[in-house]
Amino acid sequence: MMTTNSKNRLLANRYQLQEMIGKGAMGQVYRAKDMLLGGVNVSVKILSQALQSQKSRERFEREATISALLAEKSIHIVKVRDYGVDENNIPFYVMDFLQGGSLSEMIKSEKMSLPRFLTLTRQICLGLDSAHKGIVFEGKPCPIIHRDIKPNNIFVVEDQILGQVIKLLDFGIAKLVEASDSQTNAFMGTIEYCSPEQMEGGETIDRRSDIYSLGIVMYEMLAQELPYQPTSFSYANWYKAHHEFQPKPFNPKLKILGEVQELVLKCLAKKPGDRYQSVGEILQVIEGIQKKETKTRPTALKNLPPTSSSKSTVFLREIYADSSWPEDKPQQKIVFPSLTNKLEKVIPSLWVMLEEDDIIKRMSSIRYNQFLFQSYPHPMVLWVTVLYNREQGPRWLPCYLDLKTDIGKQVVKVLAESEDYHIVLFALNKPQQCLHVIVNKTNMKQRALLKRVIAVSQALNKVSSQPQISKKKLKEEFEHLKPKIIQELESANSEQLHG
Repeated sequence: MMTTNSKNRLLANRYQLQEMIGKGAMGQVYRAKDMLLGGVNVSVKILSQALQSQKSRERFEREATISALLAEKSIHIVKVRDYGVDENNIPFYVMDFLQGGSLSEMIKSEKMSLPRFLTLTRQICLGLDSAHKGIVFEGKPCPIIHRDIKPNNIFVVEDQILGQVIKLLDFGIAKLVEASDSQTNAFMGTIEYCSPEQMEGGETIDRRSDIYSLGIVMYEMLAQELPYQPTSFSYANWYKAHHEFQPKPFNPKLKILGEVQELVLKCLAKKPGDRYQSVGEILQVIEGIQKKETKTRPTALKNLPPTSSSKSTVFLREIYADSSWPEDKPQQKIVFPSLTNKLEKVIPSLWVMLEEDDIIKRMSSIRYNQFLFQSYPHPMVLWVTVLYNREQGPRWLPCYLDLKTDIGKQVVKVLAESEDYHIVLFALNKPQQCLHVIVNKTNMKQRALLKRVIAVSQALNKVSSQPQISKKKLKEEFEHLKPKIIQELESANSEQLHG
C-alpha cells in the first residue's frame, strides 16, 4: 500500500523512495534514488490505488510509452527511463528528476518580461508541436493531443548548459489520434484551461483544443490571472465562460505588444476554425516577434535583459561594465584567456571580440565546451567553446593554452577548480565597454581531465622548442571533431536548432 510514509522503501530492488513530490492525473510521484546508478535522483510515478482497473493500467502504461517515445524527439518532454511493477503488481515508471519549478510557481512569483515570455512560450510550443506531429504507436503513426495543458503541467528546468528549459509533464489523459478514430469521449481535463469543445466531451477533439489551452496559459503568463472570471467555481459556470465570455482585456499598464495580444486572443477563439490551425503557425508568429524585438533591443550593457538562468547574470554584467578591451590586444576578431578577480575569487574567462550584431544574435545561443590535450612534443591544451543557434550556426571560440607558460598553467589550474567560466564579449566598434557576459559550465569529467593534464605537463620538465607542432596537431583534431560537435548539439536540442 503506497502512502506518504514510504520513505526508504526499495522499489523493484533498485529505486529507494524518498518523499512524495506531486500527484498526476493517474498517480503519485516520488523522488527516489536509483541505487543501481549510485543513488542518483529520479522521479517515480506509481499508479493510484484507486485506479487499479485493467483499463487504467493500460492507460498508465500508454502514458509511459508516449512520454518515452516523445522524449526521443523533443527535449521539452520529460524523459521516461524505466517501467515495471512492484511486489503488489502495481505499475510504476521512472522519469528524470527535474531541478526547477512549475510554470505556475513562476507566474505567481514574478512579472514576466517580453523576452522571457517569448522564450518560454516558444519552448512550450516546440514540445507541444512534437506531440501533435505524433509517434509510431503499435505500428501506426499517431498524433497526440495532450488535453491537460496548464501551468502545473509545464516545468521550468534550470539547466547548467542550456539555461531555462521547458518540460511538458503528465500525459496521463493524452489522446492518441488514429486515422480511424471516431469514438466519443467523456469530459477529461482541468476546467479552467479546457477548450469549449473539450468541455462538451461528446465529440472527438483535435490539436486546436490544446492550442486554446495554450492561449489561456499564455494569457496567465502575461497578466498573472486567468482571462475568464466566473462568479463561482463550478462546471456549469466554467462551461458558460469558455463558450460565451470574451477574455478580459489586458491591463494597459502591462504594456503588452499588440502583436502579442493578437497572438493570445487568436488562440482563445471560441470556434476551432478561428484559432491557429497548428502550433507550427504559432511558432512562426513568435519567431517573427522575437526578430523584431531583438533588432529594437538597446545594446548598452546596462539595458540588456537577462538571458542566462543564473541569478547573478545582471550582477555579472554590472561588474564587467567598467571593463574595456586591453590596449595590448589588437581590435579584431580574436579570443584570448584571462584570469579575472571578481566576486572575491579568481575566475577563468575568455575575452572575445566580434561584430556587435553577431553578439546580439548569439545572446540566447546554446553553449558547448571541450578540452583537447597534446603532450608531445610540447604540452598544449585547446580550449574549445562554441556558441550555436539555428539561424547563425556555430561561432567557434578556440583558445590555445601553452602549458610551458605561466598564464597557460595558471588558466588551466583555475579551470580545473572552477565549475564555470565567463565569456566576456566586446564589439569591434565599441572596445571601451563590455557588451555582454555569458556564463558557461565545466563538468566534473572535464575538470578531472584538466587535473590530469596539469600532472602530465609538470612531469615534462624539458622545455620544448616545438609548440607549433603540438598546436598543429590539436588544430587537426579540432577540425576532425567539428562535425561530431555539431551533431551532438543538434541531438541535444534539435527543435531549438531547427525551429
